[in-house]
This record gives sequence, structure tokens and C-alpha cells, in this order.
Amino acid sequence: MQLSVWHDSGRYLDYRGHEIFYRVEGQGPALLLIHGFPTSSWDWKKIWPELTQHYRCITLDMLGFGYSSKPRQKYLISDQADIFESLLDTLGVEAAHLIAHDYGDTVAQELLSRQLEGKLTFNIRSLHLLNGGLFPETHRALLIQKLMLSPCGGLLARLFNRKKLEKNFRKIFGPTTAPSQQEIDDFWQLITHNRGQLVMHRLMDYMNQRRQYRERWVGALQQASIPIRLTVGLSDPISGAHMVERYRELIPNPDIVELENIGHYPNVEAPARIISSIAEFLHTPASTAS
Repeated sequence: MQLSVWHDSGRYLDYRGHEIFYRVEGQGPALLLIHGFPTSSWDWKKIWPELTQHYRCITLDMLGFGYSSKPRQKYLISDQADIFESLLDTLGVEAAHLIAHDYGDTVAQELLSRQLEGKLTFNIRSLHLLNGGLFPETHRALLIQKLMLSPCGGLLARLFNRKKLEKNFRKIFGPTTAPSQQEIDDFWQLITHNRGQLVMHRLMDYMNQRRQYRERWVGALQQASIPIRLTVGLSDPISGAHMVERYRELIPNPDIVELENIGHYPNVEAPARIISSIAEFLHTPASTAS
């Protein structure tokens, strides 16, 4: 699927004066897909066509990402969660399965926390997590991420370019699943849309928020009564095998699918294996995993 086709098939939600790009396609139970940092809903393109055969797939570019507005402000995980609630309310969705990746995992943890408190406006039926910083103590940020979070982050954001993006992405993908030049071009186009590279350091505050709200967000995973699965690329230096070890220590009766030689973006690197994991987890007809 061409990036232009992805965009032209989407719509915009007005959220407090900001434009939020979203896509809805397919029939069946609602499946909400939550993307990671620093990319966008485009991350789901390889598994989207298959999933829409069995689910009403819903996704969006969070505030500060992709085709959505990129205001010069502080970015809160709680605000991103509010946006998802607003979209599902607009669409009349009362219950949904969730699949999340990276930064999106943290948003999903906030949504799950709200459900446990009886404050969520829709019902989470299940949660499928991909590589992400579920526990701040196991999140091994890249040097560029740490620098972006520092007082010089604004300057570094201005100097960040496609070459540096490719260099850092090649560090976090698997040994044989590096992104293609076209994928890097697409990622960069989405990051720089509306001069989005200038807010990257502001978005990076999610690492501070993970530490601040650790008990709330880790507690949500520990206390949840819904089905939860973790599918993880073990070669990810940020949230790979070491994060899985911690997950087993903290999460009761963990359901884990481990992907050898896959890095931080399993939905991009190994789409067929992600589709298979989703199909097994949600008991989707076997054709979904073909």
C-alpha cells in the first residue's frame, strides 16, 4: 500500500482544535491499533489488509505524530488516551480488542488503568502488546533518546535528519530484517509532516511519565482480568529479551510469544508472525494467519 493511499483513505477528528488523522476499515469486532514512537499508524500497514477481513480495524496518528497536528506543547500519555476515547465515542464503539506497540503500550496501560477504575468510556476486551517500555527499569533508551530528553533536546531535534533516523533504526531492527530505503523514506516523511521533527524532544517526555506513573501502569497489567498477550522481538536492544525476563517476574500467568532474530518493530519486520499471533490469541479463523 502506498503512503498516499493510506492517507487518502483516512479522515480527521477534531480534538480540542487539533486535527487527528484516523482510519477505520473492515467488519466485525472492533480492533484498536495503537502505534509507537516516533512513527505513526502507518506502522500497521503490513498487517492491516489481513486484519480488516475479520475485524473493524481502527487506528489513528496520536497528537504530535504522522498526519495529526503537532503543536509546540507538552505531550501527556493521558491526553493521548483521551483522544482514543474521543474517537471511539465518535464512532459509537462500546468495546474493542487492543493491540499496541512501543509508546502505544504505555497509552494502552493508561486505558487499562481507567478500565480498572471504572472510568473508561468503552470496554477493553483483550490487550495484545508488542515491544515497548512496559517497565521503566528495563527500558534501555538509545543515546539519541536520552539526549533528546536533556536540556539540549530542542537543538538536537532541529538537527535530526533522515540519515540519523536510518542509523538509529538500523540499531533496533533485527539482524536480517532492516527497514528498506522506501520504509525509511516513508517514516521520515511522516515524522517531518507539519515539521514534526521539531516536537520530537517534547514527545520524549513519555520516559519521565513512565517513571512517574510506574505503579499505576504496571499495576494495571498485574491486576487486569482480561486476556493479555505479549508478542516480542527478542533482538530488540530497547525492550527485547531483557524486558521479557522482567515481564515473567512481575505479570501473573504470562502469555508470551517470543520472536527470535526480530527487533523493536515486529509488526514491520515479521508481519506474518504477528498476524499468526493475533489470530491465535483472538481465535480468528485460520485463514487470517495464512
